[in-house]
Amino acid sequence: MRKAVRFLLALTMSIGTVGAGSAAAGAAGTATEPDIKERVLKIPGMSFVEEKPYEGYRYLVMTYQQPVDHRNPSKGTFAQRFTLLHKNTDRPTVFYTSGYNVNTTPSRSEPTRIVDGNQVSMEYRFFTPSRPQPADWSKLDIWQAASDQHRLFAALKPVYDKNWLATGGSKGGMTATYYRRFFPKDMNGTVAYVAPNDVVNDEDSAYDRFFATVGDQACRTQLNSVQREALVRRGEIVGRYQKWAGENGKTFKTVGSADKAYENVVMDLVWAFWQYHLQSDCKTVPATKASTDELYKFIDDISGFDGYTDQGLEKFTPYYYQAGTELGSPSPKFANLKGLLRYPDSYKPRTYVPRDIPMKFRPGAMADVDRWVREESRNMLFVYGQNDPWSSEPFRLGRNAAARHDYRFYAPGGNHGSNISQLVADERTVATAEVLRWAGVAPAAVQKDDKQAKPLAPFNAKLDQQTMERQSTLRP
Repeated sequence: MRKAVRFLLALTMSIGTVGAGSAAAGAAGTATEPDIKERVLKIPGMSFVEEKPYEGYRYLVMTYQQPVDHRNPSKGTFAQRFTLLHKNTDRPTVFYTSGYNVNTTPSRSEPTRIVDGNQVSMEYRFFTPSRPQPADWSKLDIWQAASDQHRLFAALKPVYDKNWLATGGSKGGMTATYYRRFFPKDMNGTVAYVAPNDVVNDEDSAYDRFFATVGDQACRTQLNSVQREALVRRGEIVGRYQKWAGENGKTFKTVGSADKAYENVVMDLVWAFWQYHLQSDCKTVPATKASTDELYKFIDDISGFDGYTDQGLEKFTPYYYQAGTELGSPSPKFANLKGLLRYPDSYKPRTYVPRDIPMKFRPGAMADVDRWVREESRNMLFVYGQNDPWSSEPFRLGRNAAARHDYRFYAPGGNHGSNISQLVADERTVATAEVLRWAGVAPAAVQKDDKQAKPLAPFNAKLDQQTMERQSTLRP
């Protein structure tokens, strides 16, 4: 998945930016509640990194010692970074992950605002600095990562003993789902945003159907035309690309060449547009006969020339490794680019991972999770965007989903940043009411009538700023 991997996307529904408050105001909790930093640090394996004051909360950046291999803890440990947005131990706790690096700026996910709770945000293993040294890449899989979450939850549960919810967007939504599959009793509910579900890696026709119908015909035609024109002018633009790379210390050892990297950038173009933009943005697509300067700028703005350089790829190596070993990755046909592609087989995870890291795809991992969601899951909410390419292969719910309180909703016209607030009114109230119930904080009025459901915490423009972390390359 690219800029659109953007490879299994890159959304990382960031949890926004927060302003600083006084130290006194940051001391959330009651006057009689023991100091939360001291309580957490008493847990074996915990280390303190820093604290960032924010009014009404305590915000701590910490690390927790995790086994490199949960099946064989004697193989060593590594420090896994996480953050704690503490409100009070008498509130529910939301366990958030982006599936990538952790954001160390105070922020609040949508479920955290809905339940007015605490939030634990964990960095995914092998994303630096949470990477074992030396790195045994065979220990990067969905079970090991779920075991990281389980172990951190078990350590914190005695402190935060109210209900817990798991959440995350894109790869984070996938991560929250995998965690529930392997440790179904840890969480009281899960809210997974825009989470792809590539059950059969070699069957990607859903993406071709998506691109044949997304948006309106005029926008699709113009995007396809511009994407094709970008390869027609390959010679001129690759020269500029290589010059820019040389001037900025960018190299192409992993992908192989600037020409190959450019082709991947162009293959991302239409995907990236719909991942991060809306139908209303179609007016920004340039004319096919636009100047090369204008075309170059559009390609960079939408796909990002940095994404397929060694420097752009390196921090996402763990994602590409997982996409090529368990998660799977999309492979659209690019019918509109017929005759212009020199490296059509390069659009896959193996291209983006250094060759000294061995990779072998293990089929069955996604099918197992898919089966569990359909047959055994409960208290699961999946939110997708109608116009998000990653929503083409969603998680599927079983025939008795309603009885198990499993839901799948689509935000009309939504992209990779879709959330509960963007759902139509009836679905939004159902989703909000269920999240409150799962967290154990639904008011009496909500227990009687879903239409009374609304977030318990007021909106905070800084703390609740929901933005997608734009990724160059195809990633969720």
